[in-house]
Amino acid sequence: MKLAAIDIGSNAARLLITEVTVNEKNVPIFNKLNLIRVPLRLGFEVFETGLISKQKTGMLIQTMKAFKHLMNAYDVKQVKACATSAMRDAKNSEDIIRKVKMETDIAIEIISGDMEAGLVFENHIAETLDKDHSYMYIDVGGGSTELSFFSNGVLNFKESFNIGTIRLLQNQVNDKTWEQMKEVIKTVTKGQKEVVAIGSGGNINKIFSMSKRKDGKPLTLDLLKDYLRELGSVNLEDRIRLYNLRADRADVIVPALQIYTNAMRWAGATEMYVPKIGLVDGLVQHMWEELK
Repeated sequence: MKLAAIDIGSNAARLLITEVTVNEKNVPIFNKLNLIRVPLRLGFEVFETGLISKQKTGMLIQTMKAFKHLMNAYDVKQVKACATSAMRDAKNSEDIIRKVKMETDIAIEIISGDMEAGLVFENHIAETLDKDHSYMYIDVGGGSTELSFFSNGVLNFKESFNIGTIRLLQNQVNDKTWEQMKEVIKTVTKGQKEVVAIGSGGNINKIFSMSKRKDGKPLTLDLLKDYLRELGSVNLEDRIRLYNLRADRADVIVPALQIYTNAMRWAGATEMYVPKIGLVDGLVQHMWEELK
């Protein structure tokens, strides 16, 4: 069966098309057929004005139409579309959702930060790793960061914080918000087994590919700090040119590294696995569970 998940984030919209088959042991196999990313960058407007403009609304509708055509071409049987931080904050999000539904028949659900954290955790990566550590999922987006903490085979904690790459670029994260995140991480991880981080989001995936690490090998906190210093020391144009980054990645990658390194430091984690998972992957898993 072919399933599709759409994530309308603060920086980009993503469509994941996955084919799910069941093996002889009745275990589902998820085979990614296509992943498309469109840098709509809704957060740059929303976090400043509280609204999504007509122009961005038009871009979103065109993106959803394109996604619809692709899903038809792949003969997708079921789709789930979710919107996160930017649409949560936009005063006109309900009107936009109505327009998208009318023009594309795609129903968008605005999900809470806690639900977002839970959906990222649906990938169950920590359950396949050793039991000698505890694990903290860190999912960094444009508008928020979702944290989940997994220890002794149990999900102990999940929470969303309004600390995202676009909010940081717009100087909209105050010291109090950082302090809240720091206190929560320190409290949750205190007295637990040594913490290993699991990173998700486009920025950490990019850093992982830049590092030339083999799949399955972790990034170290020291390496992430080095990248933060290195990338933060050059201007945007040089970042694009020297590191072969897209413009819509080059500006957000530095604040993303700030979030990852802070969260890891506060949790006492020295390593991070980057399994190339995200909200869309969790949505597909969630959909499959519902369909079963």
